[in-house]
Amino acid sequence: MTCIRPFTNHDLDACLQLFDSNTPAFFDPLERPDFLHFLEHSTANLLVIERDGRIVACGGHALRPETGTASLCWGMVDQALHGQGIGRLLTEARLRAIREQGLARAVRISTSQHSQGFYAGLGFVLRKVTPDGHGPGLDCWDMELALM
Repeated sequence: MTCIRPFTNHDLDACLQLFDSNTPAFFDPLERPDFLHFLEHSTANLLVIERDGRIVACGGHALRPETGTASLCWGMVDQALHGQGIGRLLTEARLRAIREQGLARAVRISTSQHSQGFYAGLGFVLRKVTPDGHGPGLDCWDMELALM
């Protein structure tokens, strides 16, 4: 059984394992302390996907009502499970939560060349590319989705 639910402190180690499964291909290992800080301090809008009692994905979002935007952050799926629709399920849940909060007209994401095609397929448009912006070999692709 698969369920989407809010992150709890009991999920911290499982989320760190998700991060580790995605380094160095999708995250620079030097980002791990930032992710840990996020898990310990900024989890109000963090969701996890649990399948058969195991955390298989997590991802959050941050609202910026003063600019009418939201940002997707720290989205990841266990690397062994990529390509099974879990990332789409997670992203759609985060976008739904943003829409329900009603404070954003657009959603931004800073991703890499490895994930940009996934987000383009969901309607995100490229705004800027910064070579090595997320670390050596990980270009930063700034993308945006207009909410209707």
